[in-house]
Order: sequence, then structure tokens, then C-alpha cells
Amino acid sequence: MKSPATPRLAATGAALFTLGFAASPAQANTAESADEFANPAADEIGLTAFALASANTAAVNIEGLHEGSQDAPPEGAQQGQPGAPAGGPPGGRPDIVFDDNWISVGIGAGLVPSYSGSDDYIVFPLPLIVGSVGGIGIRPNGPGIRLDVVSPEIVIGSGKKAVINFGPAVRFRNDRANQIQDDVVELAEDLDVALEVGAAGGVTFPGVFNRLDSLTFNTQVRWDVLGAHDGMLVEPTIGYIRPIGRSIQLQSSFGLQFVDDSFADYYYTVTPQQSADTGLPLFNADGGLNAVSANLILNFDLDGNFLNGGLSIYTVTGYTRLVGDAADTPFTDIRGDANQFIGGVGVAYTF
Repeated sequence: MKSPATPRLAATGAALFTLGFAASPAQANTAESADEFANPAADEIGLTAFALASANTAAVNIEGLHEGSQDAPPEGAQQGQPGAPAGGPPGGRPDIVFDDNWISVGIGAGLVPSYSGSDDYIVFPLPLIVGSVGGIGIRPNGPGIRLDVVSPEIVIGSGKKAVINFGPAVRFRNDRANQIQDDVVELAEDLDVALEVGAAGGVTFPGVFNRLDSLTFNTQVRWDVLGAHDGMLVEPTIGYIRPIGRSIQLQSSFGLQFVDDSFADYYYTVTPQQSADTGLPLFNADGGLNAVSANLILNFDLDGNFLNGGLSIYTVTGYTRLVGDAADTPFTDIRGDANQFIGGVGVAYTF
């Protein structure tokens, strides 16, 4: 639905992805190029707004929105009778923008911590492109992209058959590479931009609590290929999507993030040199459970019918609790806060 056009937190399909996020690895190898498109803290909000927006777009069967629980067609608009809505197909069925090829483009602004663990917030852009091209879904993935090369159509209300999705995933990580607002943390050496490449897959169950809702279980595994943190992340998530009438779509998600020792050491250890530069105590970080996140996205169609595309407004809210050494590092415990928030609003267009 159009809510894919919401920069939220979860998993669906789209095609151009977030303005400039499709830069090549060579472009991403410098902080200068990454600064043009990667928000330093967006990655660390667990499933970022982009992730949720993309999570389950395909999980709602468009056909189901014309039946039963939705508004009844106006009198005389039954199939084969006059009176169908102007511009719509015979029978009163409204125009539907969602097929094998559709795109939802959005732009907005939000607030996130200036680095993972910071208690200072910065304004960042929320660009978004999500949709489907030739049956392949393209989902926003934080400052990155995910492709669903295995993503069959979901049919709600017909046996509630589960559907599997799988494909490659890419994400940039620009944490503590720029826009650090804390004067002490800024004295530590700048970190390099990471490019994390891996795969994501999961299963979606349609019609769980409502004939038109869906529940998705997903897991993503990525490795840094630019030699920044040289580590691995595992991110299991649960996403729920439900239309509210024809004008509002709700998306929510809950996620965990696990990291290995290399990742934790790079971002959370305070080295002797960093301790001398900042005055922070020495700290040796290990991997493990890194963060627990919850996110909510609401997408409001401006003409009251998200089936026909057009303009919509989305809102994004999210909360992440850093745990383990991500919370205990002096960068968080002394200079920042383990409670991380994200919030934003934007406008999208689906065609």
C-alpha cells in the first residue's frame, strides 16, 4: 500500500531506493560521499523508519480491500449496473495502482541521535523510494536497500497461506563519522564508513487478527565489506501491518540486534589513545545483544483511498534501548543515553 511510502520500520518492496543510497561501494568508501546520503544514527535505531515502511507492503492483498469489511459500493454500482464511480473500472471497483510495477517516493525530515548512544539530536532527511518492479520488491533498509527476489503475491482471505520472502540486503553505517554534537566524543578519532552486505529472509502470515492484516517474521544478516568494523550483525524482527479503512495504514515492528566482538570493539571500546584524548575511562567491549527496538508508522492518504496512489502523509516514531556493552561504553553511559528515540514526518507520492 501506500504506506510503503512511509519512512518507517519494517519490510516491503520498492525500486529506486532512498535518494543516493544506491551509491557504489567505491563511492561509499569516503566519509565525504557517505555524508551526502547516510544519517549517522539512523542505522542504530534498530529497524529504522525506512525498514518498517518497506516491511510488509506486499503483505496486504489489494483484492481483499474491495470486499466485506470495507465500505459497500454505492447503490447502483454493482457489477454490470450503471452508477460506478467515475474513472473507475466497471462494477464500481476503484482504480488500483499496485501491480507488478509501482513506485512510492517520499521526502520528509526527522530527529535522531547524533550517534548511537548520543543524547544529542540532529535533524536528518527522510527520503524514500519503495515499490515493486517486475515482481521484485525493493525495500528501504536504513541508509541502504533490500531486494526481495523471492516474494510471491500474498492473498489474504484465501486459506491464510504463509508466504516466504528472501533477497540480498545492503546498509551503510556512518556512525561517529560526522555530525557528532558532543564536544568530548568529538575528540575521539573519527570512525570510517562501513558498508554492510548480506541477506534477509522471512515469512509473512496474512489475515492474523483481521482479514486484511499481516504478520511478518524476518531475519537479516550482514557483514562489513569496507574494512571499517569488519564485523557481523544479525537482526531478527517482527512486523505487523494493518489498513484502517481505505485512508490510513498502520505499520509497527519490534526488533533485536546482535553484533559480534569486532563490531562492538570498533564502536564501543575506548582505547588508550581515545581515553587520553577525551578523558573517558578505558573500556573493552564485547559482542552480544546490542539493541531492542520498537517502531510505529502511520500513513494517511490525502484523497481517502490509498488504492489509487497519489499523495499521502506519513509519521514515524521509534524507540531503541541499547543494551550490553552498547549501553555500558563511556560513549553512552557517561556522555550519552541508552534510550534512543526517532521521530519524523514526510509526504509521499505513489504511482
